[in-house]
Amino acid sequence: MLGQKKDSKKVLSVTMVILGIALVYSLVSTVFASSNNNEVASLKTMSTAIISGSENVPLISIKDFLQNTVENTGINAIVNGKEEVADLVDAAKSTTVTGWQRLALMAIGFLIIYLGAAKGFEPLLLIPIGFGTVFVNIPFGGMYAEHSGMLKIIYDAGVGNEFFPMLIFMGIGAMTDFGPLIANPKTALLGGAAQLGVFITLFGVALMNLIPGVDYNMFEACAIAIIGGADGPTSIYVSGKLAPHMMAIIAVAAYSYMALVPMIQPPIMKLMTTKQERMIKMKQLRHVSKAEKVLFPIVLLVLAIAFIPTAAPLIGMLAFGNFVKMIGVIDRLAKTLENELLNIVSILLSLGVGSQMTPDKILNPSAVGIIVLGLFAFAVATFGGVLMAKIMNLFLKEKINPLIGSAGVSAVPMAARVSNKVGMEHDPSNFLLMHAMGPNVAGVIGTAIAAGVFIATYGG
Repeated sequence: MLGQKKDSKKVLSVTMVILGIALVYSLVSTVFASSNNNEVASLKTMSTAIISGSENVPLISIKDFLQNTVENTGINAIVNGKEEVADLVDAAKSTTVTGWQRLALMAIGFLIIYLGAAKGFEPLLLIPIGFGTVFVNIPFGGMYAEHSGMLKIIYDAGVGNEFFPMLIFMGIGAMTDFGPLIANPKTALLGGAAQLGVFITLFGVALMNLIPGVDYNMFEACAIAIIGGADGPTSIYVSGKLAPHMMAIIAVAAYSYMALVPMIQPPIMKLMTTKQERMIKMKQLRHVSKAEKVLFPIVLLVLAIAFIPTAAPLIGMLAFGNFVKMIGVIDRLAKTLENELLNIVSILLSLGVGSQMTPDKILNPSAVGIIVLGLFAFAVATFGGVLMAKIMNLFLKEKINPLIGSAGVSAVPMAARVSNKVGMEHDPSNFLLMHAMGPNVAGVIGTAIAAGVFIATYGG
């Protein structure tokens, strides 16, 4: 053991001597190597020499370095920062964005995160939207920088066009069972009636223009009206084509109202129905064969192509996803569509939507108007579905429970669950879930059709 310790000390001593010789040689050769007038970096000239390759880099004193560091802190950017941003509609105009406005948007982003994480409001969507909102407003963060910012890349790749919404519809199709609609086709009328909120909102937009500071055109009105369908992907799809500068607030409003279905709909449902109507029991739905379920998406696609081709892309992706699931021979694809792919695309889509939550797009009277109009559209959609059910009962021998009319909006399956919950509050044995799924999936189709009508009319 003693011999080994002595050998180790010898090796260490020799190594230190070699390193010392190398260091001295390096310093001496550096000091005397220069044969011209240029200073070379060394211990002797370290305060004045220019490092090779940095000739064009400006010299910065310790004072300037500390000053630049302070000026580039987030606190200074929030307190003193100002930025001129080109107007979203007229490039010749500009909007001044202050640091305090960015701080306000980051606070809104954290509020959205809180609603998703703590309150359970559409967490899969609101949490990424919230983080996207925070990220895009970080001073000097550069996450929306041209060609290099991650959020900019995500937005250009699939949010600013139809790519991500179409993939979402494909995943929704793989998750959807059209059996209740096939078993009771008349409930499709309830899904159609719920689109009343979409079209009535167009008149609401016209009235909003009477308010000083609010000025919507028809393209923007159509994009706002789709919020009434409570369908986030369709809202993004339409706003991306007709009013891309409003996409962020429209998407947030649509997803927020989807999440608030259990709070918004029950008061309207109870106001419009009597206790006796709410206790109506419906017969069990008939069995739907596999052949019917397989043929339904194909027939749906053919009808869309024949009559509303502008809606065919959305309906087509919905039909494709549903066909893949119902055919039963490619389970791997079906599971990928309704799980991994849908989850990944939802995250990217939500981050991209959050990237649009900047002061110039959000902090203005028009954005507040969108929130108000979206709530109005959603309330009218609920009203329209319940009203249609009551009208149908005037002619039907087998009455339908008007509560399922509220499920005509596109919030699948939350709206159907709300219909079932309100029904069971008055009769615990009255199960309306499967009956409500009929108008619920019909609402998805109805909102896609409404989107196609708007795009065909105003989108060229």
